[in-house]
Amino acid sequence: MIRAFVILGLAWAGIASAQNVQTSQGAVELTEMVSGLDTPWAVDILPDNSFLVTERDGDLLHVRDGVKQRVRGVPKVAANGQGGLLDVTIARDFAQTREIFLTFAKRQFRKAGTSLAVARLSEDGDRLTKVRVIFEAVPGGRTGKHFGSRVVEANDGTLFVTIGDRGDRPAAQDTTNHIGSVIRVNRNGTIPEDNPFVDDDDVRSEIWSFGHRNPQGAGLDAEGRLWISEHGARGGDEINLVEPGLNYGWPVISYGVHYSGEKIGEGTSKPGMEQPEHYWDPSIAPSGLMVYSGKLWPEWTGDIFVGSLKFDYIARLAGSPLREVEQIKGPETERVRDVVEAPDGSIWFISVGQGAVYRMTPPDLG
Repeated sequence: MIRAFVILGLAWAGIASAQNVQTSQGAVELTEMVSGLDTPWAVDILPDNSFLVTERDGDLLHVRDGVKQRVRGVPKVAANGQGGLLDVTIARDFAQTREIFLTFAKRQFRKAGTSLAVARLSEDGDRLTKVRVIFEAVPGGRTGKHFGSRVVEANDGTLFVTIGDRGDRPAAQDTTNHIGSVIRVNRNGTIPEDNPFVDDDDVRSEIWSFGHRNPQGAGLDAEGRLWISEHGARGGDEINLVEPGLNYGWPVISYGVHYSGEKIGEGTSKPGMEQPEHYWDPSIAPSGLMVYSGKLWPEWTGDIFVGSLKFDYIARLAGSPLREVEQIKGPETERVRDVVEAPDGSIWFISVGQGAVYRMTPPDLG
């Protein structure tokens, strides 16, 4: 029997409650767009200004005019620890294709691995159709740790997916698997001919870069370059500019230490391994990364915004060398999981602690 969709609640009517927070560009207004979320992980905005939110236990919600609607047809997820339904990204050609991209922890017998699916959202936004899993990281792992995982559509239409080390540190240096890597595939799951290891029989052809610990933020800059934020251990959270074929060092080099206090690997540098563009010590637990266009705040053009799960703020990074220049902080920024830019230039973010999605705008925009 086909079930009618379930209306889950009204978050706001017209304009939700809003608060002002001071920033380097003066006051900004934080408007609650939806609340009552259970472990929200990712958000993205549709062309009609409704939006999609993932909840880690496996629900995809479509929110229109404050009404939350559970979307049917979502792939089954392995909701264990950090695994579950993770990222959602709206295809740039959504108006023509209605396609979205999802990353999630997929059950693989008694294990689970980071996977990527493409699906079509129905016109009424209540179900997914033509769901295709186009990539699965192998091998899967038994733990609930370090799945990644963001999906970013590159300017050429290929897809980047970030994959954590799954708690198996040495695997991030083993390119016969996908663990601890950024992979790049076409929208149909095939391997782009210009991937860096496509002709190397000893490396998985999907791999774009490797030596990553747990990248939970990813975004493109104006030049189409991929930036990621990744969790270190105790200290050593990183921002990396990801280039094809490069080794980002984990667990051989790091600016952090193990949670036990013991040294990680061989130190902070080694030939053939990349240095981060920026690192944090102590760790801020970065998750969600966006490079800002400057549409509403021209002075922030090209700046990187990253959510902090540990210290409850949005970090703004700028300059060369890259450094944290501002912390945007208020009650609304409790455990910031995702940060995205909407088509109108407003900045949206997820507060796990508040169980809500917020929209940041200049006060006069509303």
